[in-house]
Amino acid sequence: MWKSVASNALTLFIVVLVVAAGLLAWGRQQFDGPGPLAEAICFRVEKGDSLSAVSKSLELRGAISDARIFRIGAQYSGKADDLKFGSYLVGAGAPMAEVLADLTAGGQSTCGREVNFRISVASAEVVLRELDAASNRYVDVAKFDPATQAAPQAYVDVAEADDIRWRITLAEGVTSWQVVDALKRADFLTGEVAEVPPEGALAPDSYEVERGADRKALLDEMAARQTASMAELWATRAEGLPYDTPEQAMIMASIVEKETGIAEERKRVASVFINRLEQGMRLQTDPTVIYGVTKGQGVLGRGLRQSELRRETPYNTYVIDGLPPTPIANPGRLSIEAALNPEKTDYLYFVADGSGGHVFAKTLKEHNENVAKWREIEAQAGAADEGGVQQ
Repeated sequence: MWKSVASNALTLFIVVLVVAAGLLAWGRQQFDGPGPLAEAICFRVEKGDSLSAVSKSLELRGAISDARIFRIGAQYSGKADDLKFGSYLVGAGAPMAEVLADLTAGGQSTCGREVNFRISVASAEVVLRELDAASNRYVDVAKFDPATQAAPQAYVDVAEADDIRWRITLAEGVTSWQVVDALKRADFLTGEVAEVPPEGALAPDSYEVERGADRKALLDEMAARQTASMAELWATRAEGLPYDTPEQAMIMASIVEKETGIAEERKRVASVFINRLEQGMRLQTDPTVIYGVTKGQGVLGRGLRQSELRRETPYNTYVIDGLPPTPIANPGRLSIEAALNPEKTDYLYFVADGSGGHVFAKTLKEHNENVAKWREIEAQAGAADEGGVQQ
């Protein structure tokens, strides 16, 4: 009898073990396997939310198949108390393990709203965007220039939210004065800027910041990135360049930056100016003259006058020999690379071609023909400005 009882108990125990193992395997498959979401969603964890509340909400939104398994998985992995406040992108088919990892990783929110302060040559614009989870693309909600416009209500309503992502984006070719002037108007930054950084010292790039970030510290980061970029590219520069220091290369890079917005042209444009330096010709480039007029404090907003082209300033490359004394803007990495590794060409001239790019010439005769064509295009378009290097 006792043998029978023991045998039945052992059998029952084995059955229980098998069932438990099956349940464990099923639970792990549910936790690690593909989730039920057909389309991505933005999921928000509120401050103080419990694991129980979050798991139930995830189940209601269709992001997970079973709230209990999610909680057990969180407990088992030691992340039950690690939920972080914020908005998170939960992708289509995301496993529970991935969802838990995202909600407990911390850092900036991966979904929801973003404020991007875009500083360009012509303007500085605050753009409030919201991520559309289904397309994984940001949609503009509001835009305004803090120099001339009041903040729209949509921006005011969310500006104090804790889960907003804040970003500063510098366009290539902005001057240091323009950067500082714009940052002073960014109401989400703090701190004073005692002086404008040297021209060319700041890296055009995108910078993620926190609300209340210090302006001076941000400028220091911009300068550090530019210094690192120049150091890296200077080490791989071409031989025989007509300048001896990184500072001179930065001047050339800034001229290239202001002369063309076409990435594929930068190395060719650099070759023109390098060829001119090597042959003892003046650079004769309008952007340097403009910088001598504006000092980098804003946009000229009109064509250059003949008196300005003839006036002797340290930046008038129609009058002076060689490079101007400083950069005329903050060049991007591609322009620095172009200045340090230009194309090998015989070009000495270039002029706008009417399509946004330039046409290049080896001789003055050919260049004058190109200029005549450009002037015809200008006349037809009613434009008044002329671009390119002139003899």
